Amino acid sequence: MFVSNVSLGGCAGFNSAVCAGAGEGEGEGHPGVGGGSPRTTLSPTGHLVVAVCLGFIGSLGLLNNLLVLVLFCRYKILRSPINLLLMNISVSDLLVCVLGTPFSFAASTQGRWLIGERGCVWYGFANSLCGIVSLISLAVLSYERYSTMMTPAEADSSNYRKISLGIVLSWVYSLVWTLPPLFGWSHYGPEGPGTTCSVDWTAKTTSSVSYIICLFIFCFIVPFLVIVFCYGKLLFAIRQVSGINASMSRKREQRVLFMVVIMVICYLLCWLPYGIMALLATFGPAGLVTPEASIIPSVLAKTSTVINPVIYVFMNKQFYRCFQALMCCEVPRRGSSVKSSSKVATKAVRGVAMTGPRRSNDFLFMVASLGPPVATMPQLRPSCERTIDVTKAPSSDHKHVVVSLVAHFDG
Repeated sequence: MFVSNVSLGGCAGFNSAVCAGAGEGEGEGHPGVGGGSPRTTLSPTGHLVVAVCLGFIGSLGLLNNLLVLVLFCRYKILRSPINLLLMNISVSDLLVCVLGTPFSFAASTQGRWLIGERGCVWYGFANSLCGIVSLISLAVLSYERYSTMMTPAEADSSNYRKISLGIVLSWVYSLVWTLPPLFGWSHYGPEGPGTTCSVDWTAKTTSSVSYIICLFIFCFIVPFLVIVFCYGKLLFAIRQVSGINASMSRKREQRVLFMVVIMVICYLLCWLPYGIMALLATFGPAGLVTPEASIIPSVLAKTSTVINPVIYVFMNKQFYRCFQALMCCEVPRRGSSVKSSSKVATKAVRGVAMTGPRRSNDFLFMVASLGPPVATMPQLRPSCERTIDVTKAPSSDHKHVVVSLVAHFDG
């Protein structure tokens, strides 16, 4: 749904029957293509501006996501289950850059769609599929981070089964919602100024309207609510730790808060305008959404292919260290036990489960102290974090114990 946001040239690229606007045959479901009023287009200057934007977004998105895949293949330290999910996001974004941007860029430079009606349908399906995979993967990623931190079972950093199921789920879920237009529940066609292809938002049939409502709920609202809930719970847990040991946790809390806010804002910035535009085109009067207005949300949605690798990968310390090593042709600097971050966090949960918290949902399993703090602590490298298995009984010397809950964010 919120994915096929590329440019499609005008009617000139289709056959005369499709472009006639005669309002017969399949025209009922294809306003501006097979029926209804003729589709207006942007001015030559407008098409040029869109082409420049798409060229920049496509090139940068291709470079960023290729670099992520190179880092993952080059460095074994990155091959963890959670990072495999990040690779799924990069692959889906890369496919959008390969299967979508070149065609939309070419269409914008010519002011018309260049690969025909079937190409438009294929383009709308392929880009919608990859875009929804990216959205669902972001939701699965947030849930994985949440469940890893909160579950009382110890996480196995070498167990790829759970993540693999999440990846398969993202593709199957996307197929469930992108295949129906190929079989009659709504349809794919030109959008905006006629230089993009997507679900036909302007069709007023019962079939199209019902499909768009379901698509908006299950492919935009549901992933967004999952992301907000999971990251909100994690942030609440970290604030609880800050209340116990503010001097050591305040900086982490602020960093995680910054990351969560950025994730949510970028999600909304990329997809909310496109969703609003789609709903206005579906339920508003004809002509409410002009070609000029519709192309802006489309371009914004495309920027997700550039933003996702920056937020979820290059702001991850583990990936960033490997990126520095790749640029300098050296071995990546070892940081904290990032690969075992899930294990450390879940051990903390198990430790509290064994000691019996006051309430099962009391997030004070994030133990900040198991005894009075010692006067001094061993000096660790800046990139390291002290982690201790709290499943073991505290020793008689009551050493100060710190458990990191933000390892997934610090990377």
